Order: sequence, then C-alpha cells, then structure tokens
Amino acid sequence: MADALVAGGDVVKRYGPYAAVDGVSFSILRGECFGFLGPNGAGKTTLLKMIQCLAPLTSGRVTVDGMEAGQDDRKIKSIIGVAPQEDSLDPDLTVFQNLVIYAGYFDIPRRQAERKADELLKFFHLEEKRAEKIRVLSGGMRRRLVIARALVNDPKLLILDEPTTGLDPQARIVIWRKIENLKAEGVTMILTTHYMEEARRLCDRLAIMNMGKIMATGAPDALMRDHLGETVVEARPRPGMEDKLEPSLKRLGAAFVRAGDVYLVFKTAPGAIPAELAEASLISTRPASMEDLFMKIAGRHPGGM
Repeated sequence: MADALVAGGDVVKRYGPYAAVDGVSFSILRGECFGFLGPNGAGKTTLLKMIQCLAPLTSGRVTVDGMEAGQDDRKIKSIIGVAPQEDSLDPDLTVFQNLVIYAGYFDIPRRQAERKADELLKFFHLEEKRAEKIRVLSGGMRRRLVIARALVNDPKLLILDEPTTGLDPQARIVIWRKIENLKAEGVTMILTTHYMEEARRLCDRLAIMNMGKIMATGAPDALMRDHLGETVVEARPRPGMEDKLEPSLKRLGAAFVRAGDVYLVFKTAPGAIPAELAEASLISTRPASMEDLFMKIAGRHPGGM
C-alpha cells in the first residue's frame, strides 16, 4: 500500500526445520495502531524482531518507511522506538537521566535531549519524579517512563510490547489514555497485548496469529461481526452426556471450540438452539466478546499467550 509505513510480503523465518513465521503478509498504515495477537509460539515476537532488524529474514521482504530490512538496518533502527515488556531502566540513574542518556544512543545533542526529556516527563505526568531514582517508582510510573524513553528519538514507528501487563486497572487506564493521545498525534504504533479489551480499545486494526501464520486481519469490530454472532452459547455437558455433546455439535455443523469442560458455540441465535444440543448440555447465552473472537480464530484463550 502506498500509505503503509510498514509492510511485509511472504515473510518466513526458520530455525532449522521449524518455521517460527510462515509466509505472512501484512501492511501497517501511517498513523494507525496495529495489533499483533496470538498465543505463545504464534510468531509475534519473531516477527517484531524482523521488523526491528534484530533477526534476519529467511525469505520474503519487510520494509519500514520505504527502507528494506536486511539492507537499511541502521536507518530503520533510527526511526523506531521500542517499549519492551521488561523495562530495562537503569536503577542507578534518575528518571531524567534515564531519558537523556538513552537519547545519546541516537546521537541526539545533550541540550536537545534534555529538552525532549522534560517534554516527555510532562506528557507522562512524571515531572515531579524527575530527580528520583527508578527504584522509588510504582509499576505504572515505570511503564510510563519506558514508553517515554521509546519516544526520545521522535520515532516514526513506536512498538509497544505488552504495555500494561502486570498493572492494576487504574494504572492500565492511565497508560491507555496516553496511548490514545499518541494516536491523536498521528504516531504509528504496533501493539502486542494479552488483554482483549486493550486490543479493542486501542487498535485500529489487528492481526491474529497462530503457528507462524496470520489467521485473520481487520478492525476489531469488523472481525467480530464477520466471525461471531451477537451472542455466544456456552454448552456444558449434562451428567452422563460428556461423550455425546461434541459429536452432537459436529453433526449440527456448529462452529465451536472447547475451553475446559465448556464448549463455546458461535453464530447461534438464542432462539434457535437445536433440541439435540439442549438435550445434551446445559445452555447459557451471553454477548460475544473479543476473547471469543480470539478463541474461535486461534483456538486458545488469550491468557495462554
């Protein structure tokens, strides 16, 4: 796409006979927040490493702002900011020093780096912690500082790896609002997350990966509309019917996945539950969710990423 900042075509990454990424193609538009979702081992981390020019492609092509991974790696790295899941902040430095010294890796002049650091501390409401050491910060403050650090070079692409994992709900909402502010400023972002609510709130589009492949791509609401009905049926086998429920679902041609002792049945209207299904199981219905979308496409709960 002409307005894509990041694009991949038939991207493959192999480790011996194992394909960690198996022929995926994607495009990330300028100014959008694009999410990569998938269980552990789906290929998300490997794909992000290739976008960051930290791992060579086995085959295929990745471009960032028109530059090709494997040829323009130094230039690509200079326009990317990364907020990793592990904060890797220097505990012996102050909040302010962590930003200024990190800016030195991009050859940003000292005075310019200091101005940028103050600007970012104000944006993330950390100016009162400017002279504090990292060890006194709360988890939410540390995450905000990690994202601030990823912005010191004014990147064209910001990569957010699990930006709110481990945070309490209040701290998570603060991070979400800051990411939304960055979206409003036109910052292009790649987001990985375990939280489906986070993906739906922040991502303009997302790709669901499994076993090295992209299984579905689109806007969250569009994916839910295309793959799920308005409701999901939860079917629990009645006593003595444990061996009969799944064959019954297959005979009915129902789209379903198993989650422990519960079967999630998709695209079934509450008023149209077949008698055979009702006889074999205890039925309940509820509104469809992003977790259901993930389960249907990837076959696993997002908590198992």
